Amino acid sequence: MRNHPQALRRITAIGTVALAALSLQVGGAAAQDPGPTPGPTPGPSVVGGVPAAQGEFPWMVRLSMGCGGALYTHQIVLTAAHCVSGSGANTSITATAGVVDLNSSQAIKVKSTRVLQAPGYNGSGKDWALIKLARPINLPTLKTADNPSYNNGTFTVAGWGATSEGGGQQRYLQKADVPFVDDATCQGAYGNLIPGEEICAGLLDTGGVDTCQGDSGGPMFRKDDSGNWIQVGITSWGQGCARPGYPGVYTEVSTFASDIASAAASLGG
Repeated sequence: MRNHPQALRRITAIGTVALAALSLQVGGAAAQDPGPTPGPTPGPSVVGGVPAAQGEFPWMVRLSMGCGGALYTHQIVLTAAHCVSGSGANTSITATAGVVDLNSSQAIKVKSTRVLQAPGYNGSGKDWALIKLARPINLPTLKTADNPSYNNGTFTVAGWGATSEGGGQQRYLQKADVPFVDDATCQGAYGNLIPGEEICAGLLDTGGVDTCQGDSGGPMFRKDDSGNWIQVGITSWGQGCARPGYPGVYTEVSTFASDIASAAASLGG
């Protein structure tokens, strides 16, 4: 995608499509969730991650097209623009919430009713979207940053995505910590970062910890000054997964905070 054919959107592809095809898989309509890898116990995921505890991140959502998301309101999920195919009525997406184990009988599953993709989104930058659900989910929501003061330090990422490039989707929610990477360094790695719209994080020297395919749209978050979780990024893209020298690239939430709030108000959720 963009100028780097090997830079991958972090959305799952149909079946076992080769990684090369994932670089073109920017339309959510063409992507299907192959389902979680079965297993009796949690395994590693989010590349270098560890299992999240039940209830640790109660606002996390798994979306049926193979993406993640977070509850922005009780009835609206914030995710990535590249996870959806446009704006308008849409009842094809199922949101799963309330559990770390996607196979749990306690999982809350709610269908979508509408999708609002970031106005002006063309595959580059502005990688956010909202999904309105058919009914509210009575779980905590994740506050979003409305200024760049939290765009630093160490962030947490979470998702049900692959453990490695080309790996299968996971049954259990995983989490990992990734440090902030400044724009100049990230631009040096990729050459086509959009400063102000994108923020980077990862272990630049060693790699080994990162989001991956199936984590797209999920939140990158940290503690605010009051000790509460606040979302600073949306999983977007990267050069493979967890490669040294190539941090993960995330939508910079604070830049779009007012646009997201206005969009949510227009959805009435």
